[in-house]
Amino acid sequence: MEVAGMWTEVFEDSQRQEMSAGEEVLLGSSTLTLAPLVADSPSIRRSRPIRIGSNRVKGSEYFSLSVPSIPNPFPELCSPSKSPVHISSLPLQPSDKHLVKVYGEDSHSRPVWVSQRATARDVCHLLVQTAHCSDEENWALLEHHPGLGLERCLEDHEVVLDVRATWSLKGDTRFIFRKNYAKYEFFRNPVLFFPESMISDSADVSRGMTSSELIENLLRSGTCPEIQGFLHVKEPSRKAWKKVYFFLRRSGLYSSAKGSSKEPRHLQCIADLEDLNVYMVVNGRKVYGSPAEFTFCIKPSRNPIRVQDLKILCAENEQTRTCWTSALRLFKYGKQLQRNYQTSKSALRSLESSNITDGKSKSEASLVAMDFSGKAGGRVIQNPMEAQSAEMEEGQAWRRREALRCSLPNLNSAARPSSIHKTQSWFHGGVSRKEAQRLIEKQGLVDGMFLIRDSQQHEQCFVLTLCHQLKTKHYLVIPCEKSGRKYFTIDDGATLFVDLLQLVEFHQINKGILPVRLKHPCVCVAL
Repeated sequence: MEVAGMWTEVFEDSQRQEMSAGEEVLLGSSTLTLAPLVADSPSIRRSRPIRIGSNRVKGSEYFSLSVPSIPNPFPELCSPSKSPVHISSLPLQPSDKHLVKVYGEDSHSRPVWVSQRATARDVCHLLVQTAHCSDEENWALLEHHPGLGLERCLEDHEVVLDVRATWSLKGDTRFIFRKNYAKYEFFRNPVLFFPESMISDSADVSRGMTSSELIENLLRSGTCPEIQGFLHVKEPSRKAWKKVYFFLRRSGLYSSAKGSSKEPRHLQCIADLEDLNVYMVVNGRKVYGSPAEFTFCIKPSRNPIRVQDLKILCAENEQTRTCWTSALRLFKYGKQLQRNYQTSKSALRSLESSNITDGKSKSEASLVAMDFSGKAGGRVIQNPMEAQSAEMEEGQAWRRREALRCSLPNLNSAARPSSIHKTQSWFHGGVSRKEAQRLIEKQGLVDGMFLIRDSQQHEQCFVLTLCHQLKTKHYLVIPCEKSGRKYFTIDDGATLFVDLLQLVEFHQINKGILPVRLKHPCVCVAL
């Protein structure tokens, strides 16, 4: 077909794609038209932008009003109070409060409005009420640095926003809400935390006092004895570790350049106690190549955390590490820790008294040994040896009653199923042995802390993990069968329990073969 004039083929609704050489390639549809190649032809009308006036708004409003409303099928997604995305949906708070994100042990966080001078204790009480925790004491707010493997428990009097102000803006530092039973344990059991072998020779022992009496007197006055001993220290900018003798005095932390010499010319000041924070190192072997897992760290408290400012130290065992970290805290804060401990005790006593009023007290302080064998009624047993003997007799009588109850033919087995342990806070399922030790270490190595988990080596068995004298011990709970019924035991069948809950309840009253009674369940709380 012949076409007169200058024409070119144009594809309607086509898109132009620029090539590297400046050419244009036409990508279009199957519709073909002809357009004249005439520049600035008067017959061609080019499009102009159209201004939309206010009358269009009225028309659109009229149109929207004329259309029937459609119900929203997902109202919860649009609710400002439940929306997880829109920041504007957060409730308006006074200007003196700041939003702080706190993480639980399940890695989930909760935003909390914190006032300008709110302390760590205040934030913990707020989180206890928000998370509906069962008790109000022994909770702590921790400062955690995941990248460096460092964490420390904030003291009750520390201001939360002041601590956060020292963080680097580009870091991954966070607050963690967790149980901590060992925060003031050195006040309750000082001899275990400050062994006599680590007390400095310069301590005043010339007044005829024993080591335990000296420690108790010093703690009561808000200080602690001077500490000395060997520690492994990581050399700066190197992976090597060096064994150095350290002295902890009221004036600071010193290291000796010549063995264990105390001469002033051999001592070098490592840190000022008023301007340092003490951190526990998580997984020190992997992160810093430490010779043991008992690693801790000190750094200036006013500066953001930098690797070059860290002084990484490693002890030979857990007792040595606990002694150094506790002494550093006591020398830094002095009587303030004593006041914090007294406040915690008074709050616990008031809580117990309120529970006694409500008839719900479970404290050991409210329990006394009684003897009801006489005809005149019950009497309080004053003699400790007699009370211990009565406790053993009561435990054996309780064991006989339970064995008789379980042997009855009309016993309803559904009343206490064998899986009742899965609903208890102390049961942690299939966690490994190493993870169980880590959980107990995180919440404080105090006597009587425990958890129960599935055994990974023995099928249908469980493991009781218990802390005693700063060490974690494991006891195998074995299922056995007697008279056609299934039982659990940890002493080769000498004592039988119908389920794990009965086993825990028994050992909360009686030690049995355990070195200490079960006192503190290892609990993980999700915020």
